[in-house]
Amino acid sequence: MVSTGQGTGTAKAESVCSGSCLSFSPHFLTAETLANVDWKWDENTVAHHTDRYNTKELVVRRGQPFVLTLTFHGTKPLGSNLTLIAETGAKPDLQAKTRVAFAVSSIPCSGSWGAVQTAADAMSVSVSISSPPTAIIGCYRLSVTTGSGSTMPATSLGTMVLLFNPWLKGDDVFMPNDAEREEYVLSEFGLVFSGSADHISNFGWDYGQFQEDILNICLTLLDRSRICKQDPQSDLARRNDPKHVSRVLSAMVNCNDDSGVLWGKWKNLNKGKHPSSWMGSVDILRKWKVSEFQAVKFGQCWVFAGVLTTVLRCLGIPTRMISNFSSAHDKDRTLTVDEYFDASGNPLTTETKDSVWNYHVWNESWFVRPDLGSAYDGWQILDATPQERSTGIFQCGPASLTAIKEGDVHLNYDTAFVFAEVNADQISWEKDPLTGKFKRHKVDTKSIGQFTVTKAVGSNTQMDVTNNYKYAEGSAKERAVFEKAHSKLNLNTMRSTAVNRVPTPKPNISGKFKVQRTHEVGKDVHLALMLTNLASEPKTLEAHMTAWTIVYTGKPIHEVWKNEQSVTLGPKEEKIFPIKIPYEKYQQYLMTDNMIRTTALCRVEKEGDILVERVITLENPSLTIKVLGQVKVNEEVRVEVVFTNPLDQEVKDCVLLAEGSDLLVDKIKLDAPPVQAKKQGTIQFALTPSKVGTKQLLVNFSCDRFQNIKAFESMDVAQ
Repeated sequence: MVSTGQGTGTAKAESVCSGSCLSFSPHFLTAETLANVDWKWDENTVAHHTDRYNTKELVVRRGQPFVLTLTFHGTKPLGSNLTLIAETGAKPDLQAKTRVAFAVSSIPCSGSWGAVQTAADAMSVSVSISSPPTAIIGCYRLSVTTGSGSTMPATSLGTMVLLFNPWLKGDDVFMPNDAEREEYVLSEFGLVFSGSADHISNFGWDYGQFQEDILNICLTLLDRSRICKQDPQSDLARRNDPKHVSRVLSAMVNCNDDSGVLWGKWKNLNKGKHPSSWMGSVDILRKWKVSEFQAVKFGQCWVFAGVLTTVLRCLGIPTRMISNFSSAHDKDRTLTVDEYFDASGNPLTTETKDSVWNYHVWNESWFVRPDLGSAYDGWQILDATPQERSTGIFQCGPASLTAIKEGDVHLNYDTAFVFAEVNADQISWEKDPLTGKFKRHKVDTKSIGQFTVTKAVGSNTQMDVTNNYKYAEGSAKERAVFEKAHSKLNLNTMRSTAVNRVPTPKPNISGKFKVQRTHEVGKDVHLALMLTNLASEPKTLEAHMTAWTIVYTGKPIHEVWKNEQSVTLGPKEEKIFPIKIPYEKYQQYLMTDNMIRTTALCRVEKEGDILVERVITLENPSLTIKVLGQVKVNEEVRVEVVFTNPLDQEVKDCVLLAEGSDLLVDKIKLDAPPVQAKKQGTIQFALTPSKVGTKQLLVNFSCDRFQNIKAFESMDVAQ
């Protein structure tokens, strides 16, 4: 019996390759008896930056040598007489490169599988094995035979996992900057930026790509994909290509067309878990596996993006989350989004399928695009949120970031859709109450894609990447790119760019909502409408003002305030009209996004109308984390979470959730006593870090008055 030397990592780790379609036919023992295989676990995993994976199999990266030692009973064969065989897939095939045989030699191979003898003694042989930088990623079975023929009976050495290699120049995912590799491949923690363009906030997300069973689940996602089921051999042969792998996974993270991970839902969430309650990907992916691949309920855009980040980083593709504020959803591929209002400024959502999300979260992954040309290498946009079908299924990308900035919307994949998300024109229409017809109110070329941000490398701060997506808003270059994109899509409709750019008659009045303070849930909302007469003669107008609670996709939920006012403005005069929205009016209609949209439709006598809008994002009460002691590996430390109740009444049904990779084995849930009005409540629990380094603890607090208040704390775990 051969001892493989595997399983020297965490004892509880499951086999990555078990239960996968990447299974292998058994081999037979040769006349030469193999006694032991030493996979050189520590040496190989450190060299390949895979020492953080919690697996039984050795995990290595393609194109980079790894070493193992074979020990024999009796006299060992000459190294030059050994042939190694690597196989992947249910039906390994030499032509498809899912089965390769290569002799141990004294000369390293370049660009193909090969093995070189590095040491030998009376009983053992050490060999350095190399795969090409274009090798198929996934589970491999290694075996050995004597002689030069790969058809000879062979002895199994065991299984290993091969991943993409961002450290290797020549791999399609090569990323030259070490700090960026640390952030976009090795970091298990990220930030989600949310809110609105006027008020960007963030919360933590636990990727957990190295946690137990996650690599197994990521490979299972590929095996259970629609394309794998339709043509497994072709799909497997293409798993050397990051654009194929990432596109497949953008479909598999949602469940719309296959047995994917997440069920996306934006209303009626009572039959599943609210998307805002998730704090990381590990719990979601494990639930998907444990349920025998039933969709996990529920996800929204940041949840899809968080899970896709985990899966792609786990497989070795550098990936980050991107938040786009004032993000367009262009249903009809016109590069415009239309919004409709009645004469009082109330939104008419049934008139359009287009929408503007206050923010939308997607992914960028780093790899080359030989299908498009080297100019389009680098960041590629992917989106697992099921918004529109692409080639028949809900998937999006990879779309080259360069193609989007340059308006090359005809290039693969889904570039036009992403271009519209950041650079569409927004058109407002008002319904005439007498005729029922709509008149175009305004064309706004600057409101979409106001800010596009991501987490900065090496710090928990925001990095603005708006200029990666488009030229300066309103510049000649930006407008030229828009026209180019319009031309590439052959948009010769009534809403062509020429028609859209016809100036709409405007009264000489300007208006804006002014917000002077940060607003908190549980308190009245104060703002002001500022109107200015730009003309040298007096102006009279009627201002129809409304406020609606909304969700982050822009969908209105309920009207919580309205007012109408006649206003006379003298020449060049400015007037300010204070607005107060009481907490009692909005409390029962405020969604977990904490958003209220205010609108003022100002009808100027004998001239025309102006439309003024503002989204206000309210902040949750404070939640703080205190670490009560020094944090050391394998030693228990207590943590205290403090919630401050801002209300004039008690809050009850208090629940705290906590999780963190390498800090807690599983997510914990703690019930807490009620918190009195204007008082603080504390919850304590213990954790025992399992690894050294900087780790992140995430907590989520809910009660009868507040839902899913989040906080995170960095911990430097010492030896």
